[in-house]
Amino acid sequence: MSLSLSLEFFPPKTPEGAEKLRATRQQLYALKPEFCSVTFGAGGSTQEGTLGTVREIIGEGVPGVPHLSCIGQTRDSIRERLAGYRAAGIQRVVALRGDLPSGYGLGGEFRYASDLVEFIRAETGDAFKVAVAAYPEVHPQARSPQADLEAFEAKVKAGADVGITQYFFNADAYFRYVEELRQRGVETPIVPGIMPISNSTQLLRFSDACGAEVPRWIRMRLQSFGDDVASIKDFGADVVANLCQQLTAGGAPALHIYTMNQSAAVLELMKRVG
Repeated sequence: MSLSLSLEFFPPKTPEGAEKLRATRQQLYALKPEFCSVTFGAGGSTQEGTLGTVREIIGEGVPGVPHLSCIGQTRDSIRERLAGYRAAGIQRVVALRGDLPSGYGLGGEFRYASDLVEFIRAETGDAFKVAVAAYPEVHPQARSPQADLEAFEAKVKAGADVGITQYFFNADAYFRYVEELRQRGVETPIVPGIMPISNSTQLLRFSDACGAEVPRWIRMRLQSFGDDVASIKDFGADVVANLCQQLTAGGAPALHIYTMNQSAAVLELMKRVG
């Protein structure tokens, strides 16, 4: 079966990182991704790096998609950025509220991602396909699961085309989330975000920070391997491949892989998914 895949990278901070990422991308292009997205740092701290990396990806013959976060931004700064994207031939964006840099008040002219989506549509019409974030396990700052569903619905009403989820390891959370949105009349495709497991310390730290649930049985197994990197990678590839198979069998429209700028774990994962 042919599976539609997209890949996510973060902008490298050093020339060495940029070189390494170019090599990683060349290896991952073998998977024929539909597009590659590039993240945007807290308060837009890496925004120039984001656009630079997206331009390189487009130059390599693959659609490049910038993340655009609106916290701390003004309408003028976003307008200028959108004009720059159009000039660069960019046709999709991932519109996010974004995280506040530490020590930063609630500055800027946008409060929510839905405000950003609405602004993109008002300014550029249908020039961009707009993706937004979705949270099967509930956004860590949401007042309630209900409020979180309403927030996603607001983004769709503002003009979002597709949702890409925070990563998760429990397929039921995804299917229930999609079902609840469908019951509210939201028919937008919801693409599962997939996190390969290759480093247990990094995964657990990252998951605690962003509110992604690592089921106890996975956590315990990972911890039981200690420093046995080969076992961690083998177990991780197995668990995540199984998750991907459940999701695609259950009708997920595509998969979005958080590569962490690494190729080996992603290629192994996709080999096992078949």
